[in-house]
Amino acid sequence: MKSIMTTMTQRGQVTVPAEVRRLLGLRPREKVTFAIDGESVQLLPAAYTIESAFGSVKPIHRPEDFKELSRRARDEKARRTLKKLRSR
Repeated sequence: MKSIMTTMTQRGQVTVPAEVRRLLGLRPREKVTFAIDGESVQLLPAAYTIESAFGSVKPIHRPEDFKELSRRARDEKARRTLKKLRSR
């Protein structure tokens, strides 16, 4: 069995060596799992994350027009504010 040594920082962080990243197919910002079995620990690529599921389900509705929603919200806020000012 091959072993690779790395150093842990004071904050408990370690760098996953490039050879291990290649072996596991890990890319920057991907999640990993520590699988603990008694006294041993395995480093594995995370099987499921929100990021990995993105795009796997077709949306029921088309994407919203966020500019239009924002405009409607501002208009509604202005209408409510005017109503409050007039009722004073």
